Amino acid sequence: ATKIDSFAGCLAPETTVNVTFLPGTDPMETVAVTKRLHNEGMKAVPHLAARSLKDADQLDGLLAAYRVEAGVDEVLIIGGGVDKPVGAFDNSMQILETGLLQKHGIMRAGVAGHPEGSPDISDTEIADALAAKNAFAKREGMKIYIETQFCFEAPIVLDWEKRVRAAGNELPIRIGIPGPATIKTLFRFAQISGIGPSMRFIAKQARNVAKLMTVQSPHLLLAGLADGMASGASDADKCLIQHFHYYPFGGFAKTAAYADAIAKGQIILTKDGGFDVQDS
Repeated sequence: ATKIDSFAGCLAPETTVNVTFLPGTDPMETVAVTKRLHNEGMKAVPHLAARSLKDADQLDGLLAAYRVEAGVDEVLIIGGGVDKPVGAFDNSMQILETGLLQKHGIMRAGVAGHPEGSPDISDTEIADALAAKNAFAKREGMKIYIETQFCFEAPIVLDWEKRVRAAGNELPIRIGIPGPATIKTLFRFAQISGIGPSMRFIAKQARNVAKLMTVQSPHLLLAGLADGMASGASDADKCLIQHFHYYPFGGFAKTAAYADAIAKGQIILTKDGGFDVQDS
């Protein structure tokens, strides 16, 4: 955020922007960025990282600050990438079950989705957690949705969506899209995140040293997901993927410009597999 002079200069009003809560940082830094986004006309959605929170009192104070400082009415709840919890919470369901979101009038929340599994949680634990979140949403009348890690291959994502839907998931899904970035940058973030099968996809491209600094566009991923979203002859067959969200690995402003161009149909594919943006 410190590298961005003006969010309003690169985003349309009311754009939804997630605000990360990184391990080891002061949560009040997240409050400050959330407030800045709100003041610039954006809809800020701060992360709540369960394993990085001390206790319910800290969570209560944090939610109060988000509401008062930035009018927050939506959050994204994650377990958080730390091996040992710093306090009372170990997983996102524990955050939901405190009742503090409802107390502060926050009735919409995202929870993590794992199309390629997780290096930290077993597949069985992921399935049990997703079932619990579906049950919670029905019981509490909250609008819960799934927001996923970034992905590279549409078939893997679509197969995962079908599996969780068959297992009983009814929550809408937002898929993580890696914004335009060099293969070198994508490979670095993929290594950090441990994203499974897609890691092999990007690693194969990274072997070509000549292409390491080539900027990759996610247009094929977006097109493949769009095809899957449009499939299904009945409500029972209907894909639950409803939205995308971008990870700005190649730069915030560049990713925002790309997303805007995609929405306006201004992307032109080039012979080398790259892309250009037409002016109108």
